[in-house]
Amino acid sequence: MKIGELSARTGVSIRSLRYYEEQGLLTPVREANGYREYSPFAEDQVRTIQLYLQLGLSTEQISGFLTCVLQNPETFCREVLPVYERKLREIEAQIEQLGRIKANLQDRIRFFGANSVRVQEE
Repeated sequence: MKIGELSARTGVSIRSLRYYEEQGLLTPVREANGYREYSPFAEDQVRTIQLYLQLGLSTEQISGFLTCVLQNPETFCREVLPVYERKLREIEAQIEQLGRIKANLQDRIRFFGANSVRVQEE
């Protein structure tokens, strides 16, 4: 199938599909005229890539285990667990940081809210 058809079937832009190819996540066959020809298996590949991108993983992380996941059930791919654990730690750190930012903003809102009442009274 051509890149446009793969794009239509998966809902992923042609630009993204080309990017996945650049990153080594997709490997179409090049025809004599230079067109990309994707196997029917490419649809599953793209959907799997999208799943991992939605989990917040980078294309570099995905490339480390994509072949294993596509060839075996995820439970048999040892490469996946450390990536998941690392990503979870990153997310937990971001949540903590966002909590601090939220508390700081709440303090500022209370402070400025209280001071604006005083200014209006004067």
